[in-house]
Amino acid sequence: MSKVRVAIIGCGGIATGKHLPSLVKVKEVELVAFCDIIVERAEQAKAKYGSEESKVYESYTELLQDSSIDVVHVCTPNDSHAEITIAALEADKHVMCEKPMAKTAADARRMLEAAKRTGKKLSIAYQNRFRADSRFLKDAAVAGELGEVYFAKAHAIRRRAVPTWGVFLDEEKQGGGPLIDIGTHALDLALWMMDNYKPKAVLGRAYHKLSQRENAANAWGPWDPKEFTVEDSAFAMITMENGASLVLESSWALNTLEIDEAKVTLCGTEAGADMKGGLRINGESNSRLYTKEIELQSGGVAFYEGASDDPAELEARAWIEHVLYDKELIVKPEQALVVSEILEAIYESSRTGKAVYFE
Repeated sequence: MSKVRVAIIGCGGIATGKHLPSLVKVKEVELVAFCDIIVERAEQAKAKYGSEESKVYESYTELLQDSSIDVVHVCTPNDSHAEITIAALEADKHVMCEKPMAKTAADARRMLEAAKRTGKKLSIAYQNRFRADSRFLKDAAVAGELGEVYFAKAHAIRRRAVPTWGVFLDEEKQGGGPLIDIGTHALDLALWMMDNYKPKAVLGRAYHKLSQRENAANAWGPWDPKEFTVEDSAFAMITMENGASLVLESSWALNTLEIDEAKVTLCGTEAGADMKGGLRINGESNSRLYTKEIELQSGGVAFYEGASDDPAELEARAWIEHVLYDKELIVKPEQALVVSEILEAIYESSRTGKAVYFE
């Protein structure tokens, strides 16, 4: 193949704000189909990103009957990720699914099993791995510059930025609030940096402390307390089989000035690092402590030879090159499954008040 024929299922904000603007910049991509239960959204996406020949669908099952489609991007609410992804894989399509992998860990496992059964490629959209600071820090960790990373923090803290559109506040559709929405990005980054996907136990707590306030200050205007059925913040301590510890913090609404989203802090035997106010490496040399601030405004790109340094575009390009040329898959579904398992364990721990242990 010299071209990859791509279809988009779900033409809402994440599709039009991230996937489509990135895919049109990849020369090997041809956007051939747009699907949404609100047909007008699919038509608008086609008008902006497709061609006259592109098709519009209301039903994803009808779209999947088109044997000429090579790749499907699933950009729907969390509760339909598994259903649509599995159907697409079984229809002989490769799939890029928006994060989190699924609403439940069981659904995520079914997605992975379907990919293995069909032999089709599957990846999950964790674009923060493609940021310049993330790539630099990952390279440093792989090179052993941090030594053994035995303690880390995953940061996903907003002070007042509750998404009030779509189904973000609907627990039935999404499975949760900030933990599964933005906490998933921070957790993915931390596990990837640590190269550690063997959790042992999780102790967590989700809170509903600010969600029922009327006329609350918020980046996107006040939320409706009656619709706010998910947590407003959640926190957890995760221990790994090798003894490492990881603290995860997430919020859409929290009385704090420590605002960090999709960032990590790493503490290793040889050095430490954090992403607060830029990427910083700290350590000890010649009996003295040092702190290095990494300049990221210029330099090479890890996964792509070209001019762009936009994480979403790099993610799209790396994914299409994996489909076309079998280049390395940056976000493996096995890794995303562990993220979903840990998120689910945090919610379970919060409900029961007990630690959750992994087999």
